[in-house]
Amino acid sequence: MDRRYLLTAFSYALLGLALGLYMAASHDHGQLVTHAHIMMIGFLISFSYALCYRLWLAASTGAHSGKLVTAQFWLHQLGTIGVAIGLFLLYGEFVALEVVDPFLAIASFSVFGGVLLMMVQLLKARQLD
Repeated sequence: MDRRYLLTAFSYALLGLALGLYMAASHDHGQLVTHAHIMMIGFLISFSYALCYRLWLAASTGAHSGKLVTAQFWLHQLGTIGVAIGLFLLYGEFVALEVVDPFLAIASFSVFGGVLLMMVQLLKARQLD
C-alpha cells in the first residue's frame, strides 16, 4: 500500500504543479484554492499515508485488515478527486456554489473518513516508535 500511496501522491503533485504553472504563466490565479487543495490533500496527505504504511503499519502484524486498508485508500482517493473537481468547477465559475456545495461536502467527508480510518489503523498497530 505504501507504493500505491507514493505513486498517487506524486500524481497529485504533478497535477497540482501543472495547475500552478498554468496560473503563473497566464497570470490568472483564480484556481489558487484548487491548487492548494490538490497539493495538500492529494500530495502531502497521500505521501504521509505512504510513510505511515512503510514505517509503522507494514511491520505491524494485525495492524490492519485488507478491507480496512482498501476502504481507507479509496475513501481518501475518491474524496480528494471529488474535492479537486468540485473546487475546479466552482473557482472556474463553471457551476454555482449552490450546485457544487453538496458534492464538495460529500467529498470532504470522504477525505475525513480516510483520515479517520488511518487513525484507526495506527491505533491498532502494535508498535509506534
